[in-house]
Amino acid sequence: MAKILTINEAPRTTPPEGFALWRLGFRPFYLLASSFAALSVLLWAAQLLGLAPHAWLAGPVWHAHEMLFGFTLALIVGFLFTAGRNWSDQPTPTGPLLAGFAALWLAGRVLVLTPFSIAAAVVNVAFPLAAAIALAIPFWRARSKRNYFFVGLLMLMAGAQALVHLGQLGVVALPAWAGLQVGLDVVLFMLAVMGGRVIPMFTNNGIPGTQARRLPWLEKLALGGALALLAADALRLDGLAMAMLAGVTGATHLARLALWQPWRTLRTPLVWVLHLGYAWVPVHLALRALAALGLFAPNLAVHALTLGAIGVIGIGMMTRTARGHTGRPLKADASEVACYLLVAFAAVIRVLLPLLFPLDYLATVIASALLWSAGFGLYALRYWPVLSRPRLDGRPG
Repeated sequence: MAKILTINEAPRTTPPEGFALWRLGFRPFYLLASSFAALSVLLWAAQLLGLAPHAWLAGPVWHAHEMLFGFTLALIVGFLFTAGRNWSDQPTPTGPLLAGFAALWLAGRVLVLTPFSIAAAVVNVAFPLAAAIALAIPFWRARSKRNYFFVGLLMLMAGAQALVHLGQLGVVALPAWAGLQVGLDVVLFMLAVMGGRVIPMFTNNGIPGTQARRLPWLEKLALGGALALLAADALRLDGLAMAMLAGVTGATHLARLALWQPWRTLRTPLVWVLHLGYAWVPVHLALRALAALGLFAPNLAVHALTLGAIGVIGIGMMTRTARGHTGRPLKADASEVACYLLVAFAAVIRVLLPLLFPLDYLATVIASALLWSAGFGLYALRYWPVLSRPRLDGRPG
């Protein structure tokens, strides 16, 4: 009788040959997201040092736009195109269609560096709209109602991105940061939803004896608070009311994380990286509350979400889902742990050290950028052969 492989055993057959980059959404978009994360942050550091010209979008706006609508959106679409197939048992984009999505995303990254501002706006808004349609079709066919809201969130991302471009073009009398903040709030809600779905499950599956739990009333409070923040930012609420909303929401997310028993994950990097990333969510919300009271600069809260939560959860999910969907053991190796630590320290240097010590701003930004780029660059190099070759077990995907 043939031996049945357990989840932590690598197949013993010779790996299949061939080029598999367009077989499932995570493959091209994880590779694009990691490569772009490494290169674009180095470009931003070069701009700060006066070594590179600024793009059509003014320096800080370009950096924020590309981290949110470039890097983060690529991660989200890659994950949703992959998970959406499992959730609906229906096909999501593959082959030439998936390559077309990657080309559309790449065109957006190039166009924001050129003077073709209207073309940049159209292409960048088109990408999340097209991704929303591509997800809506399998969800509708499967009547997967619990996932319909992801389609709506991608459309909100398109709307937030449109606000950024329309503001820069002078069509609307709103600053670009208004659209960026709405986009950040949408991503925060996505992280809260997907974190609640997968982190307790991965924790219980990966660490025997762990009892990560979810309380329905606490889940509603945590997700409801994230939605309330989105509404508050759309209405441009500030001051004490925003501080209270962000503070209470942060407390619910901290309680949620405690129920997932993060202290039991310390010997399992593939799991602790997700807990560490999620821990940045209450940090982000606490800093938002303090910033609303005028006690800290708002950019610390923004970077707690982007470098901390998005970056650390992102690198963790990219390794775990890529391993799982290419038939590899669910165990992080030394290079992957190095990726986790590099990205995690990038967030610490950018957010926490300035809170504790009077450090030079430019020095902390450059140091953080170098660590971030090293972490995601290492992932791209390490995972190019993984993402471009067929699954080890010969299964499709």
